[in-house]
Amino acid sequence: MKEGRKSLAENEVKELLREAGIPTTDFQVVSKFEELDLKKLKSLVVLKVCSPTILHKTDVGGVVLDVPKDQLEQEFGKMKEKFPDDKILVESHQDRRVEVIVGLINDPTFGLTIMFGLGGIYTEVYKDVTFRIVPIKKEDAEEMLKEIKAAPILEGFRRIKVDRDAIVNILLKVSALGEKYKDRIDQMDLNPVFVREKGASVVDAKLLLK
Repeated sequence: MKEGRKSLAENEVKELLREAGIPTTDFQVVSKFEELDLKKLKSLVVLKVCSPTILHKTDVGGVVLDVPKDQLEQEFGKMKEKFPDDKILVESHQDRRVEVIVGLINDPTFGLTIMFGLGGIYTEVYKDVTFRIVPIKKEDAEEMLKEIKAAPILEGFRRIKVDRDAIVNILLKVSALGEKYKDRIDQMDLNPVFVREKGASVVDAKLLLK
């Protein structure tokens, strides 16, 4: 982690996660449209402004979802007009089953804690989350999945199949990452994490440093 910084850009956080064995979306970060490798993109594409100083990208119009590939150059140009000094993160649309949130929070009383709950747009509405002090064991991670009110969704409610082992794996690796950098991390939000029938991946990530 870079000294003197208070936050990291999304691509920097995802690279840190990948080094820790935590799956993320595949992405490209470019300054110009011509730098994109279009062959690596699917038919629907997501554009995001990529800057360590813009943490709430949606609030400033820095996210465009489900852009058809034949309109990508036009939408890329619009985003660069809005954010001329910043790079753009480009990735393919991701299929999802369930969205969850995984986070790290430096609590003044308990120290670094790990959070898990229902993710996406519902996080702030329902506040359906649970916490543990870092580090956690596999048993702790499995209990966290059972403690949230939305637990039935993770247990096959209405035949929704999700990879619980993939969630547990992410929780354990985020805990290990937090333990490694506990003197530097103030807060980390992985939201949403898309969980599918097989596998899970971090779609958006924020990291604040002490």
